[in-house]
Amino acid sequence: MSDVNYQDKIPNNVDLHQDRRLQRALEEWLPNYLDWWMEMGPEGFQRDDIYLRTAVSVDADGWAKFGHVKMPDYRWGIFLNPKDPDRKIHFGDHIGEAAWDQVPGEHRTALRRLIVTQGDTEPASVEQQRLLGQVCPSLYDLRNLFQVNVEEGRHLWAMVYLLHTYFGRDGREEAEAMLERRSGNADHPRILGAFNAPIDDWMSFFCFTTFTDRDGKYQLRALAESGFDPLARTTQFMLTEEAHHMFVGQTGVARILKRTAEMMKNRGGDVRGQGGIPLDMIQKWVNLWYSLSVDLFGGEDSSNAALFFGSSLKGRDREAELTEHTGLNETYKLTRFDANGRESIDEIPLRRAMNEVLRDAYIEDCEKVVKSWNRTLADEGCESRLYLPNRRFHRAQGIYSEARFDATGRWLSDAEWEDRKGEWLPTQEDLAYVKGLMYAVTKPGEFAHWIAPPARGINNQSVEFDYAKFDASSFHAPRT
Repeated sequence: MSDVNYQDKIPNNVDLHQDRRLQRALEEWLPNYLDWWMEMGPEGFQRDDIYLRTAVSVDADGWAKFGHVKMPDYRWGIFLNPKDPDRKIHFGDHIGEAAWDQVPGEHRTALRRLIVTQGDTEPASVEQQRLLGQVCPSLYDLRNLFQVNVEEGRHLWAMVYLLHTYFGRDGREEAEAMLERRSGNADHPRILGAFNAPIDDWMSFFCFTTFTDRDGKYQLRALAESGFDPLARTTQFMLTEEAHHMFVGQTGVARILKRTAEMMKNRGGDVRGQGGIPLDMIQKWVNLWYSLSVDLFGGEDSSNAALFFGSSLKGRDREAELTEHTGLNETYKLTRFDANGRESIDEIPLRRAMNEVLRDAYIEDCEKVVKSWNRTLADEGCESRLYLPNRRFHRAQGIYSEARFDATGRWLSDAEWEDRKGEWLPTQEDLAYVKGLMYAVTKPGEFAHWIAPPARGINNQSVEFDYAKFDASSFHAPRT
C-alpha cells in the first residue's frame, strides 16, 4: 500500500476501485471540489505551469516527483501510511485494545467533530492566501505558496475520504459543508478563528506558515496517536507534507530578517527609508500570528479535551515516548487571574489539561524557531532580538480571553490595553505600510527588495530556475 495508484480518476493507495459505491461518491464530490478550487484557489494563475511536487508513494524516501503542472490538473488524492495489523491502542481508556478499523458507535460524534475541525482548516488557508500570488516577491516564493496551497487541498481530500468512508450520510453532508464555508465570511465563516483572519501580505503568510501550520503539526501529531487507525495513518502522511509548509514560513521570515539587518547597516539604520520591514514591525507580526495560533489549541481547562483523550481518539505529542498513558492520577497547574488582576494557582486533572499539554510542546518548538531567527540577526551583526509573547497575550479562547495582558504576560486594565495595544500588534498604519511594499517580481532569479534570496533552490534546482512558466495569455508580465 506504499505506492499510489494513478490510474484511477482519484489517485489513491487505499484500493478505491474495490469499493464502487465510495468511488462514485468521491467522484461526484470531485467536480464540486474543482469548482471551489477555481473560485477560491489562487486567483489569476490557474493556466500557468508551476514547478510542483506530487506524492507518488508514502515511503519515507523518494515519496514525491517534481515537474511543471497546471494547478487544476494537480493529482490530489488519498494516501494513508501502511497498516500495522498488530497495532494496539496505547493511551486513554482503551489501552491494550486492537486499534479500531471502524468507528466505535459511542465515539462517533466526537470523532466526526475532530475530523471536521481538522478538515475545515485546509481549504480555509487556501482561501486566505488566494490573492498573494499577485504580489509574489519572486518565482521561488510563488512556487512555494502554490505548493502549500495544493497540499492543503490534498489534506482536505484526506479528511473527506474519512468522512465519506466511515460516517455515511452525515459524513457526506459535512464534506459538502467544507466547500460551502468561506474564510472571513460573516455568515458562513470557517470553524476556527485564525482561519478567518486576512492574509494580505507576505509577512503574514510567512508567519502563518511558521506558527499556524506548526499548530497543525501538533494537532496532526496528536491525531496520529488515535485509536481510530484510518485517522492515525492518514495524519501520519499529512505530517510529511506539513514539514515543507513550516520550512517555507521559518526560512521566509529569516530571509526578511537578513535583508532588514543589512538595511540597518545603511543610512543610519533607517529601514523604512530603504523600503524594508523594520524589526519592530516584524515583531508585531510575530505577536499577532503566534497569539492567533496559540488560541487554536482551545481552552486550558477542557472537558472536550478530557473526552477525546479518555476515548483514545486524540493523544499527546509523541504519546508513545511517555511513561504514563491514562492521565488519571496526575494534575496540571494553571495560573488564573480574577477581575482585578489577582493571580492564583489552580490544579486541575491532567485529562482536562490536554490542550495545555499540547500547547506546551508547541510553545517549546516555537521558541526554537525564534532562536534560529535570532541567530540570523546575530550573523548579520545585529544586536536586536525577536521574542515570543507570553501565552496569555492577545487571547480569544480559554481562561485568559476575558482579561488583557501585555506581551510579557502582565495583567492590564482594559484602558491600558486600548492605550498600548499598538505597541505589540500591527496598527492600521503598520498594515498599510507593509501591504504597500508588496509587488510582483516574476523574473527568474530576481527578488523584491525587502527580502533576501534563499540559500538554495528547490529539489537541487538553482535559485534562478524558472519555477513558474506563464501561459501566453497570462497577465503576469515580468517586472521588478
